Amino acid sequence: MANVFDTLFERDFIEQMTDQEEVKALFEKESVPFYIGFDPTADSLHVGHFVSLMVASHMQKAGHKPIILLGGGTATIGDPSGKTDMRRMMTREEINHNVDCFKVQMSKFLDFDGPNAAIMVNNADWLLKLNFVEFMRDIGSLFSVNRMLAAECYKQRMERGLTFFELGYMLMQSYDFLYLHEHYGCKLQMGGNDQWSNIIGGVELIRKIGKQDAYGLTFKLLTTKEGKKMGKTEKGALWLDPTKTSPYEFYQYWRNIADDDVRKVLCLLTFLPMDEVNRLCSLEGEQINEAKKVAAFEITKLIHGEEEAKKAEQAASALFGGGGDLSNMPSTQIEDCNISILDALIAAGLAPSKGQAKILISQGGISLNDEKVSDVAYQLSDKDFKDGYAILRKGKKVYHKLEL
Repeated sequence: MANVFDTLFERDFIEQMTDQEEVKALFEKESVPFYIGFDPTADSLHVGHFVSLMVASHMQKAGHKPIILLGGGTATIGDPSGKTDMRRMMTREEINHNVDCFKVQMSKFLDFDGPNAAIMVNNADWLLKLNFVEFMRDIGSLFSVNRMLAAECYKQRMERGLTFFELGYMLMQSYDFLYLHEHYGCKLQMGGNDQWSNIIGGVELIRKIGKQDAYGLTFKLLTTKEGKKMGKTEKGALWLDPTKTSPYEFYQYWRNIADDDVRKVLCLLTFLPMDEVNRLCSLEGEQINEAKKVAAFEITKLIHGEEEAKKAEQAASALFGGGGDLSNMPSTQIEDCNISILDALIAAGLAPSKGQAKILISQGGISLNDEKVSDVAYQLSDKDFKDGYAILRKGKKVYHKLEL
């Protein structure tokens, strides 16, 4: 079997690691238990989790054993990495609900049956039972505050104020690795590159108690060429839950990525063979749109299934290519065709308020049935609903259907 290290390297996942030669040799073993953590701070995974899920899937396909750690305990604090303010404290009921939602979505990527079946653990099961004084004596005494404050995840919070509560996050995540090492034989922690400091904390903790078989590896964050995080839309995060981000909206996001980002998403977010990725990325000019269509379809298929991916593809074809099934585009049912253009835009979710709707119209950003709308007082009527629906467009690429 090919070494999954080579797969991750070829697809450009790897950012940093401890002990490169030892990690590569570790992957050559029959089955290596590894863990990736997810803090359940929302009731759905989002695109920011996507790369982690793909790495876990590649690892499992190569014969290694995924341990998916759900941070029911650490979510009570919230990771300060990348945050300028302290995260909102969540109730136990919220956290437990979010954990259940995560489990359903992760089953699309990982096999929880079989010889190297993935297992799911919740760090609330051990963190919430800890005695504070004993924990600080046994674990806290092994950490240097000076080194912790030099870590990137804490440095950016120093000016705004870092609470002692948040400072404990690294200790808790490091203890997670130690716990999994002792109870599940976990040898490797993996995570996004923003977790490097926390991962190093766990590796060093295990080594300080006399064990050497602990390693860390981070993979690249999903960012654009300019370094901005992918998955940010006008409505907020790009969620993997279809009730939060529809399959059509999900498809359209990937269909409209920048040319420079095509290779990254094909490598990181699809299982297409690298020969096909290289072929698609060699396309130039207008032909690069074919690569974007493939990327959008393959990624949507992974998250929402082939049927929903086809529906999204057909809806996009109907809108932008002059063919396909228009019934699959995002739509809103309204009771009366006699509605103002401002109310129509709000009902369709294309504007949050009448004030914003007026600005969009005054800037020439709104069309109704392919006709530019210039009058903020325009009133829709039955003539705008010839086939029982009217199509609103914001900008060049955001469409919505109003149905009677």
